[in-house]
Amino acid sequence: MTEFELINHEEAPVIFEQATCHNGMKIALATLNAPKALNALNLDMIRLLAPQLDAWANDPQIAMVMLKGAGEKAFCAGGDVVSLYREMSSDTSNALIETFFSEEYRLDYQIHNYDKPILLWGNGIIMGGGLGLTAGASHKVMTETSRIAMPEITIGLYPDVGGSYFLNKMPKGVGLFLGLTAANINAADAKLVGLADHFMDSEKLSLLLQNLVEVNWGKTNVLNHEKLTQLLLSLDEASHAPPKSEIKPLIKVFEALDEKDTLSEQVEFILALDSTDNKWLSKAQAALKHGSPLSAALVKAQLTRSEGKTLKDCFKQELGMSVTAGEFGEFQEGVRALLIDKDGKPNWRFKSVAEIPNDAIERFFTPRWDENDHPLRDL
Repeated sequence: MTEFELINHEEAPVIFEQATCHNGMKIALATLNAPKALNALNLDMIRLLAPQLDAWANDPQIAMVMLKGAGEKAFCAGGDVVSLYREMSSDTSNALIETFFSEEYRLDYQIHNYDKPILLWGNGIIMGGGLGLTAGASHKVMTETSRIAMPEITIGLYPDVGGSYFLNKMPKGVGLFLGLTAANINAADAKLVGLADHFMDSEKLSLLLQNLVEVNWGKTNVLNHEKLTQLLLSLDEASHAPPKSEIKPLIKVFEALDEKDTLSEQVEFILALDSTDNKWLSKAQAALKHGSPLSAALVKAQLTRSEGKTLKDCFKQELGMSVTAGEFGEFQEGVRALLIDKDGKPNWRFKSVAEIPNDAIERFFTPRWDENDHPLRDL
């Protein structure tokens, strides 16, 4: 078994380890360590990860970094919205909301722009904030247990953590559909939409770690990116075929969805699809029907307004939207119904997308800060 040296406490929210390779270079491993909470991303985790990634970036002995989650069930099932709910319930200033989202998006941006290879082991559930960590990794590996979703419509939020950027890069209509329906996608779908690079059997994790130590890592990041790609391709070939894609057979349907002019027409189109023999589609329709109409409107607006924007500008726009969501009340009500009282009966402010006035949407896009005062101005 590969010998990893622990470099912080084994009960820390994120465990950091390093292993020395055969040629003296090192690989670094960060494990989100809250398995009972499905490794939900909290502020403590963010504040451990960001400086450690910086330290590894500046250490010439570190060839690459790997991110994974503790336990078998999840890499990261989202952000710690329960803590945010408590803040929304007790503090009208929303100080923690701004702090949390600012630091989360900064970390996501750091991963997107990391020079060294980052291998993301995407086993199990990856949702919301977990997808923020995943999307920017240079080498995203999914397994047969991977279940990926942006389910914010179920809690009155919207697909943040860079969703404005990566949902727009998917095949026509797919990003909108996933945002509106919280649909889970598997490893094959993740490769199709650009959220995965490789597929590997989950049982191959220990073999992967062993092989990483045996790589003859070079002194340049470009070379190490290539070496990691070659290793992962060889392990891909030794794995079973990924599960069947749910998205591929519906590509023409998603293109037709994209052609609809208004959100009301798009919602009606999705709900009218024949899902008699398609459980995946049926679940997606149910989530859209039960989800927040305001969230649906925000998904449509964010994707329209962020088309062609840089990743930095997408994160800056999202921060304003997220802080506003902390004030508006819909996000709070969604978390209450799903995770606090667990009654599954959110009392949404608007009962249909047709009821939502333009000024409610505009409030989420009205600049909160001058350009020079924006919390993410220095990304």
